[in-house]
Amino acid sequence: MNKKATMRSRRGLTLLELMIVLIILVGLIAIVGPRLLGTQKKADIRTAQAQIGNLASALKMYAVDMKSFPLTEEGLNALVSAPEDEGLAKNWDGPYIEGGKLPKDPWGGDFQYEFEASDSDSKSTDSFPRIFSAGPDRQPGTSDDVSNQAASDDSDKK
Repeated sequence: MNKKATMRSRRGLTLLELMIVLIILVGLIAIVGPRLLGTQKKADIRTAQAQIGNLASALKMYAVDMKSFPLTEEGLNALVSAPEDEGLAKNWDGPYIEGGKLPKDPWGGDFQYEFEASDSDSKSTDSFPRIFSAGPDRQPGTSDDVSNQAASDDSDKK
């Protein structure tokens, strides 16, 4: 009978046992948490780089059809919407992006686009447009931007 009485009183965990379990869990989270967050940040950056690569490929296809890259004012929307000018629209063979919709970056923002053709050679495809994501802070022109090329020194920080 003594054994049954002891078993009844020992059904739950004691406060000390709960505290030990919590301390162990907090320690594990403190060790593993930053590593998991760092891995997620790297994965987001790699995802943004892959998306920029896909947009660059779509821009190359656009340039083959249209004989030039879209200007900054036209932006990446030129990949999914035909130009209003009927003369240009006949060459447009889009949408150049699967699904006909521009992707969002891993942080929920829009990809940015910069391309200014020089006056002397407005049809040139020698220089390539800059495609970038503002990164986790969603502020363009900061150190966490993800881009296919470095920002030019004379470009506007919008």
